[in-house]
Formats: sequence, structure tokens, C-alpha cells
Amino acid sequence: MRSVRLGWDQLTTVQQWMCEQVLGIEPAGEDEKPKPRRTQADKWAMNYQAAKQFYEREGHLQVPRKHVERTVGQDQEERELKLGAWIGNQRSRAATLSPERVEQLSAIGMRWA
Repeated sequence: MRSVRLGWDQLTTVQQWMCEQVLGIEPAGEDEKPKPRRTQADKWAMNYQAAKQFYEREGHLQVPRKHVERTVGQDQEERELKLGAWIGNQRSRAATLSPERVEQLSAIGMRWA
């Protein structure tokens, strides 16, 4: 029943009518719908912003492994990002990162070794 309510817009007009009139099922409210999934690019961008914030505050990117950075996104939502682990992962993946990402991180003081 939840999937019917969440997928209301994919139902035909007849199906919607039958659900409402015969079964008493109504479409899900906006507050019930799941948030859209974030892409890997979105996640990278959020972590990059956190790294930039840390760099602007501390003047370096020698982030302790367990450090958690608090940020406020464009959606005004507060987040806690595991920045220390992310920075370590970027260093270990340096060979496979895109040149643009390497350049972005280098511009804010990333030490690769």
C-alpha cells in the first residue's frame, strides 16, 4: 500500500480513482516522500565544501582522521561530514582522481604525500 501511495503519479487516472473510491487509499503527502538520492558527484562536492571550510578556518588540510566537519548546505540543512576520513581517502585515490578534482584540492592546500 505504501508503494501505491508513493507511486501515485505513475498510476493511470482510472487506477487513482479506484484506489481512492474503492480501496480508500490516498496519495502520499509531501512529508512522507523519501528525499531524492544524492549522486556521487553531489557527495564529493559536499565534502569538498567541507574541506574548503576547514582550510579557510585552519589554514591547512592536515585533518585528523576522526575529524567531523559541520556544514550547512545550499538547502540550509545542517550536516556532519567525516572530513578526516574523506581527506585520507582522496590522498590514497590521488592516482585515479580526475585532474579537475586534484587541482581543486591542491588549490586549497592539499598535500598529496
